[in-house]
Amino acid sequence: MEGMEKTRYSDAELADFKEIILAKLASAKEDYEMLRATITHTDSNGTDDTSPTFKILEEGAATLSKEECGRLAQRQLKFIQHLEAALVRIENKTYGICRETGKLIPKERLKIVPHATLSIEAKNK
Repeated sequence: MEGMEKTRYSDAELADFKEIILAKLASAKEDYEMLRATITHTDSNGTDDTSPTFKILEEGAATLSKEECGRLAQRQLKFIQHLEAALVRIENKTYGICRETGKLIPKERLKIVPHATLSIEAKNK
């Protein structure tokens, strides 16, 4: 077993990735809900939002057109689906394995793009 190239991440490592993904998933869902809310009622101003970050985002969203908000919401939804698929891969213990090369995707890349299914080499091909 020693010196052999790892073919998958350990359960402990997978657990770490799961934490990262769950955190990203939570904030992605919040952003998505906010975009959806912006699309559905662009006219109701400042109801129950006291958090400053929400304000900034809401003011930002208010300057966006419904189309732009719609597009952002779509992208957000896609991101959520990618993250959920990554969670499934964690359960299957296939997470972090490049679907082209079959090698492990470096941790650094996965920390930035936790739903990545390709290593940089494969991506650059």
